[in-house]
Amino acid sequence: MWLAGGVWWCGVRERDGFGALALLAGLLLATRGAAAPGPVPSIFEPLSPPAHEIHALSLLLLGICAAIFVIVGALLTYSIVRFRQRPGDDDREPPQVYGSNQIELAWTVVPTLIVFVLFLVTTRTLIAVENATPPGDALQVRVIGHQWWWEFRYPDQGVVTANELHVPLGRPTFLSLESADVVHSFWVPQLNGKTDVIPNRVNRMWFQPAVAGTYLGQCAEYCGTQHARMMLRVVAHPPEEFEAWVAGQRQPAAVDAAATAGRDLFQSVACVNCHRIGGTVADGVFGPDLTHLMSRETIAAGAAVNTPDALRAWITNPDAIKPGALMPAMKLADADVKEIVAYLATLK
Repeated sequence: MWLAGGVWWCGVRERDGFGALALLAGLLLATRGAAAPGPVPSIFEPLSPPAHEIHALSLLLLGICAAIFVIVGALLTYSIVRFRQRPGDDDREPPQVYGSNQIELAWTVVPTLIVFVLFLVTTRTLIAVENATPPGDALQVRVIGHQWWWEFRYPDQGVVTANELHVPLGRPTFLSLESADVVHSFWVPQLNGKTDVIPNRVNRMWFQPAVAGTYLGQCAEYCGTQHARMMLRVVAHPPEEFEAWVAGQRQPAAVDAAATAGRDLFQSVACVNCHRIGGTVADGVFGPDLTHLMSRETIAAGAAVNTPDALRAWITNPDAIKPGALMPAMKLADADVKEIVAYLATLK
């Protein structure tokens, strides 16, 4: 079974947190609401150095655009009022400024200066955001985008998880972004701008959360039917708590004698072809690793809260939670589903 699913929109590597489009997208993201509860992300509350850089650049761009709008609007209003037609006016045209070297020079030089300033500050921001060098203690995570879920691999910790990225406070986290199928885009608005996840290419990004807690993100590139539900969570822990989480994830899958029937059943059906559970014959790579499934808050890439009832619904009919999800309905008897869910619920 595939604990995945998802949909939004796709392209080339980009940092679209810089313009009005990103602002609009951020607002849409903030008002969309996921099936699973969580804090509302806001691009107006950056909580990581790269997000601060993007936020400052966005405010500068908005300020310049607002100033141009006010100046043009004021001149237009003045012209309409000052030169409106009055009773008794003859048909003579007002004084013309066509051919004025001073005016033409002004409306050539001023926009050029504005564009030049924007080019400089945008370049400075791009360098600050994209060219950062990982310090020696940086956490390295390999991110793999799938239709429609996220796989997170911690090479130095020997940990593999899905859809929920756990990071420590006080240390920068550097991500290498890859795709297993189509173009996706990794975006957690409060931590950094969007970075595309492209097949046969490795992109990179980094962040350093300033506050412990959960940050919501979303695939920001249309990648197929369930793109809208290809959500992700970044959980920032105090250092000791993060180390405890890593230690827990390194443990082998729980063995509960009361769930033996469910484990045997799970290993006898096609679930093992897609999913891995450490210490068992389940060694699939197409779906999320389930070794510590119940340590996650959500299933199906954030589409549902991780409860036994939701697991039962997901296994029975994935399309009811994520229409178009690639996990097939297993068509198991109700009693078998109950046994498997009882086993999965022990994987903490």
